[in-house]
Amino acid sequence: MIRQLKDFDSHFYDVVTVGERGQVVVPSKARKELNFNPGDKLVAIKGAHGRALVLINMKDAKTTFDKMAKMFSEFAAKYSKEGQ
Repeated sequence: MIRQLKDFDSHFYDVVTVGERGQVVVPSKARKELNFNPGDKLVAIKGAHGRALVLINMKDAKTTFDKMAKMFSEFAAKYSKEGQ
């Protein structure tokens, strides 16, 4: 079973509105916690079965993607053994 979020509130920032030009404002708490600063380049990735948008600061992208690859590899190794 995939680990469930222990504390939903720690992962939820706010509700945002998409403007006419497709822009959204990243909530200030998220900007502070994620160290998003004016002028930063963000990688935008489709997530959660095509129903979510994930933003990763470009300066952190390699580290983040390396961690994700390790997590997916461990997940695949664990569950491929269970399926045998």
